[in-house]
Amino acid sequence: MLGTGVAACGSDSSDKSGAPAGTAAAPKSVTIYSSYPLQGAGRAPSVAAVNGAKLALEQAGGKAGNISVTYKPLDDSTAQAGTWTPEQTSANARTAAQDKSTAVYLGEFNSGGSAVSIPILNEAGIAQISPSNTAVGLTTNEPGATPGEPDKYYPTGQRTFARIVPKDTIQGAALATLMKQDGCTKVQLLNDKEVYGAGLASNIESSAKAQGLTISSNEAIDKNAPNYRSLAQNAKSAGDDCMVFAGITANNAAQVFKDFAAALPTAKLYGPDGVADTTFASTKDGLPTAVANRTKVTIATLSPDEYPAQGQEFFKAYTEKYNEANPDPYAIYGYEAMELALDSIKRSKTGDRADVIKALFATKDRNSVLGTYSIDKNGDTSLSDYGVYSIKNGNLQFDKTIKAQAG
Repeated sequence: MLGTGVAACGSDSSDKSGAPAGTAAAPKSVTIYSSYPLQGAGRAPSVAAVNGAKLALEQAGGKAGNISVTYKPLDDSTAQAGTWTPEQTSANARTAAQDKSTAVYLGEFNSGGSAVSIPILNEAGIAQISPSNTAVGLTTNEPGATPGEPDKYYPTGQRTFARIVPKDTIQGAALATLMKQDGCTKVQLLNDKEVYGAGLASNIESSAKAQGLTISSNEAIDKNAPNYRSLAQNAKSAGDDCMVFAGITANNAAQVFKDFAAALPTAKLYGPDGVADTTFASTKDGLPTAVANRTKVTIATLSPDEYPAQGQEFFKAYTEKYNEANPDPYAIYGYEAMELALDSIKRSKTGDRADVIKALFATKDRNSVLGTYSIDKNGDTSLSDYGVYSIKNGNLQFDKTIKAQAG
């Protein structure tokens, strides 16, 4: 049941909402959109993020304070592409921008998608929260960014985008640290050419150099290639003992790993959060068991038992609602993205776009399912730990938390 507003008082003939004196103002109602790839290889983690968001809103009773909230998940992928597309992402952002009730936009799932949607939403003055973007250039001009980043994404000059995962300066260092700990000496680095993959590869390369690891080369792959055997043979000729792929599952990641595993039978294989999903781990759609056994991935998700009490409660509630004993790692991030959105709307007191943005960027020491964190002036989270996962029986299995070393 919707709550009633505060009745007008004094001698004015109407209150600020325009309602006649002595009548209650209609309760505020806003909309939260999300935009994730719900088709193709990115479907599993995206559905998990959407389900997490739905759970958060359900637990909040469909409200942020006394403001009613409607959630509308959008798909930024197409059946033909099997992954996100710039055209669909742009259409989603414009849909949200043109809806006067929009208060927050959750997305994108892929950093390249956010490079498309941020400027559209920025011009509309809509707060945007990503549960998964790590590309450095979306928020800063630190190493890994390209010329013009991040300013080109914010035509109004005001920041409107925030993320709840650490940026790739941290993930790149975490992967380099992991490879060094595992005894790698000469590494073949690959990237999928996207904003996320290319930027992360740059971060991995610089951190590896600082830690004394040799990167043979940084090769950009063609995601539509039937195989990567020639690249794998080059790595074999170079004497590489490890391979790391900076990219996403949808960009033919499984084929990359299979071909390099065949050419380098003793090499260790590594991937980032872009492949840390149930599709990539699946023995049916992703890696064969023999390849999976040699693969490790990083993601800013810890073991369920390492989360605070709120995190423990989330996993229990999610498992009960969706009957999933091993939730995709992005379920908890989809949940927290919605939680942060609801909290920002509540703290804004009005639900108006400008006030929600101010509240979002005023987030300090937030006690959440992920732990305690703040959002800085750039839109970055203060969280920094990465989890290392192996793949066992088609599932991601937490191994340890890694502290990234710069050098």
